[in-house]
Amino acid sequence: MQRWRGLEDIPEDWGRSVVTIGSYDGVHRGHQLILRHAVERARELGVPSVAVTFDPHPSEVLRPGSHPPLLAPHHRRAELMGELGVDAVLILPFTTEFSRLSPADFVVKVLVDKLHAKAVVEGPNFRFGHKAAGDVAFLAEQGKTYDFEVEVVDLFVTGDAGGGQPFSSTLTRRLVTEGDVEGAREILGRPHRVEGVVVRGAQRGRELGFPTANVETLPHTAIPADGVYAGWLHVEGEAMPAAISVGTNPQFDGTERTVEAYAIDRVGLDLYGLHVAVDFLAFVRGQAKFDSLDALLVAMGEDVKRCRELIAAYEGE
Repeated sequence: MQRWRGLEDIPEDWGRSVVTIGSYDGVHRGHQLILRHAVERARELGVPSVAVTFDPHPSEVLRPGSHPPLLAPHHRRAELMGELGVDAVLILPFTTEFSRLSPADFVVKVLVDKLHAKAVVEGPNFRFGHKAAGDVAFLAEQGKTYDFEVEVVDLFVTGDAGGGQPFSSTLTRRLVTEGDVEGAREILGRPHRVEGVVVRGAQRGRELGFPTANVETLPHTAIPADGVYAGWLHVEGEAMPAAISVGTNPQFDGTERTVEAYAIDRVGLDLYGLHVAVDFLAFVRGQAKFDSLDALLVAMGEDVKRCRELIAAYEGE
């Protein structure tokens, strides 16, 4: 899969293509419907498929300080899109100047002049251009002028976790923030993931017999609510069952919020300086301060036992 950052990275000899545009944060199941449709249509037409997304999130440029928590960094989004069969990902730097492009100018500069769109696939609520003035109806009109089709894919609705709402990144962020990682998993179609470099912490886990990887998460990452979770720690291609702690470590009067993962039944791991990923499978319990260190150790042992059970049950499905 090709990855481009900016219109200037697109090969000069790039031919016709099927294009889909959006933030695609999380590449959730609604996004997957659109992306799969774009890939299938591209194969039918005998041309490549291109997914266009933006960096930073448009809201940060339009309303500084309002950057939403991110469900996936751009490299992860591209990886997930590649797994769906997308041929190229274009990340457009979203600047104040870019935000002022009219819908008509956006169509010409991006879809026509650079990507030579043969078809454009979007969700029903797609908006684009200055002040989000463009919609799928306008896009369809432009398609008649510039010889490209517009196809709209309806998003399915979520189950119990979403209360019957359409799949959305906003809903997923809310569920993650509330600690409902099972609900988020239902929308994403996989566990929510955070990434970062393992840094040195207070090393209390090592002293207590539960050495953890203290993950310095990427900026704007969507972090689940404080508590203990079952999941996996991904290190250099290996997925290790893990008990994950999110919070300020109130047992030791901590103030800094951290994400720490204990690789269950693994000893002698040296992960400092490595880029790792942590997948959140299920919520185990909320953050708590115990009456004694012995009580904490008992709770940690129970946490690990419960995490083993949850992971085994999931892998056995």
